[in-house]
Amino acid sequence: MEERNELYPVFLKVNKLNILVVGGGNVGHEKLHFLFKSSPNANVEVVAKWFLPETEELAKKHGAKLTKGRYKRKYLKKKHFVIAATNDSKLNKRVYRHAKKRYLLANIADTPELCDFYMGGIVNKGHVKIAISTNGKSPTTAKRLRQFFEEVIPEDVNRMVENLNEYRKSIKGDFEAKVEQMNNITESLTVKKEQND
Repeated sequence: MEERNELYPVFLKVNKLNILVVGGGNVGHEKLHFLFKSSPNANVEVVAKWFLPETEELAKKHGAKLTKGRYKRKYLKKKHFVIAATNDSKLNKRVYRHAKKRYLLANIADTPELCDFYMGGIVNKGHVKIAISTNGKSPTTAKRLRQFFEEVIPEDVNRMVENLNEYRKSIKGDFEAKVEQMNNITESLTVKKEQND
């Protein structure tokens, strides 16, 4: 039987969650950069013995807290999830163990077996956001798919979403009736393949 991707995609309101990133080097910077690219108001604390200058700049721009020093368990207090992104695999594994004892979600960079979630490719066009996962197998494929979707999704999709939202508010009737009307209106968005007889 073919292996499937059994991940369940969710969209987190990271401005309402407390996130810890452990690591101030290249990998930590990359994780922080993509987090803020998708969610500029994410609530993040970064702990590391040192920080790249660009990480300091990024943190300042988005209001992230930088804590200079060695990682300690206490930094997990009142956090919802943690991302370990250091070049020290023992430290990363220690962060994972500490997170699991506290029932926190953890992402340990470049260690899929120690990840409760992956930070996949993201396409963002206004209100429309598409997350892409390759089940941790090929970040390069996720990147290429992201580029593909960025090209094919029209730039005015945000206006369409806003117009449909206004229309949805004006529809009378119960939930099922509203769903049926919205389905009828948006039916033309799906591409139907005509069969020739």
